[in-house]
Amino acid sequence: MDARLDFFTDAKPGKAFTHLMSAGRAIKELPLPAATQELLALRVSQINGCAVCVDMHTKEAAAAGESATRLHLVAAWREATVFTEAERAALELAEEGTRVADAAGGVGDEVWARAARHYDQEQLKALVLFVSFMNMVNRLNVITRQPAGNYVAGQFH
Repeated sequence: MDARLDFFTDAKPGKAFTHLMSAGRAIKELPLPAATQELLALRVSQINGCAVCVDMHTKEAAAAGESATRLHLVAAWREATVFTEAERAALELAEEGTRVADAAGGVGDEVWARAARHYDQEQLKALVLFVSFMNMVNRLNVITRQPAGNYVAGQFH
């Protein structure tokens, strides 16, 4: 399967895409634990059906030392015992922030309060930016049908 579009074949879309990816690198530098970022990237990508992002973030997390058990249980994190309370709060916020059409009210006050118990204001900002960025990237990849399966950890970092 080939992607429908290559953003870099035209100068202006390529420049815009390059700026988007620069924003992503800046967001990754915000004070949110790297392991949490990979878990959130994986969960948001699972919800959105973004195969290329599931492939990428599973391999990046594994290369960074994340256990196979935790990676396999991200999709069913609510019943899993391998995530910290902070990670569970972040995963819950990421799910409600991603399923905005399903959860008509968006991120509920209780979900926000649980996240705020584990993350300070700067980390909450990082969390919101990260989840929002992943949703944007997922949509770019799903719309253009980016092929998945051949990503090598570190390829885009």
